[in-house]
Amino acid sequence: MRRPGKPGSVHETGPVAAEKPAAEQNTDASAETTSRASMPAWLPRAMVLAFALLGVFELANWAAHQLIGIAVMMTVAFFVSLAMEPAVDGLAARGMNRGLAVALVFIIVFACSAGFVATLGVLLVETVANVVGELPRLIQEGVDWVNHTFHQKFTLDQLRDRLFKDSDVISSYAERMANNAWGLSSTVLGGLAKFVTIALFSIYMTADGPKLRRALCSVLPPTKQGAVLHAWDLAIDKTGGYLYSRALLAVISTLAHWAFLALLGLPNALALGIWFGVVASFVPTIGTYLAGILPILVALTINPLDAVWIIIFVVVYQWIQDYVLQPRITAKTVDVNPAVALLSVMVGGALLGAVGALLAIPATATLQAFLGEYVQRYEVAEDPRIERGGRTRKQRKKSR
Repeated sequence: MRRPGKPGSVHETGPVAAEKPAAEQNTDASAETTSRASMPAWLPRAMVLAFALLGVFELANWAAHQLIGIAVMMTVAFFVSLAMEPAVDGLAARGMNRGLAVALVFIIVFACSAGFVATLGVLLVETVANVVGELPRLIQEGVDWVNHTFHQKFTLDQLRDRLFKDSDVISSYAERMANNAWGLSSTVLGGLAKFVTIALFSIYMTADGPKLRRALCSVLPPTKQGAVLHAWDLAIDKTGGYLYSRALLAVISTLAHWAFLALLGLPNALALGIWFGVVASFVPTIGTYLAGILPILVALTINPLDAVWIIIFVVVYQWIQDYVLQPRITAKTVDVNPAVALLSVMVGGALLGAVGALLAIPATATLQAFLGEYVQRYEVAEDPRIERGGRTRKQRKKSR
């Protein structure tokens, strides 16, 4: 007889001994299946696609940073061509060749710009020279006033010793300026290159304005061509209207300030008037006050009382320009709320610097014209909550 073996012994036979290797085999198979299922078949392709998209994004980001300067220059050139096109179209409508009209308009614009830059340079040089020449007298008068008012005994020697006690500050500043000379010259050359590029593309866009519009419309369906041409004409009207209205305001401001400064007897009254007219007209809201700084500095070196008269004249003229001249001149061209204009200049300056500040107002005027034509408006009923005066006009008439 066979003695019964203990469970789990070496001598165990029968169905249990036969099933154990099969269970282990099933366990190994399930483990292998799990290891295969842990990495889906699409994952390697997804990873390759993700890395490819990341590379494309980095390449596009690099290209955008490299081309942002060119995009800004093309935008400026486009706005300049929009501003010049009404004058060119007017001359062409009178029978002048379009190329000759473009040349004449841009020669006049370049001459005016060069005259303003030359005037500004002369003013800055002479103003600095006058201030430096009169600085000892002004300092002495200031020291005398402080001594007389506050019963002190300051002298110019004491003031000089306190200001220039550490001569290393001046020498280190001069050394930094000498080291930055090359950077300054390269900046000037770069700015000149940008100016020439913008001028050339502005001339090309203005001369080929009809061809450019035709080329753009050729890739659009006929139903969209009319809307695009209308938007283009609207941008030309608003940009050109802004430029010409501001140019007219600049001429009026130049003549008014030239006459007043000549009456005061200030040197370079015409140059100061040109400076005042351009800055006060093309810088919104605060342009008049910024332009008044230079004439006030000149007056302080000659007669401080004249500076007070200039401040009074600046305030009065700003009021006349805002409430008398500007509403009449901009009634048929472009009229932007002063607060909106200042905000647009700030936004444009924050985005694109000085160029954005210059383009902000015509861009805002164009956007305002689009909204005026395509945004539906409704009549507002009379309501005391709108007037904030308590009662409407009809209610006041009924109470009477």
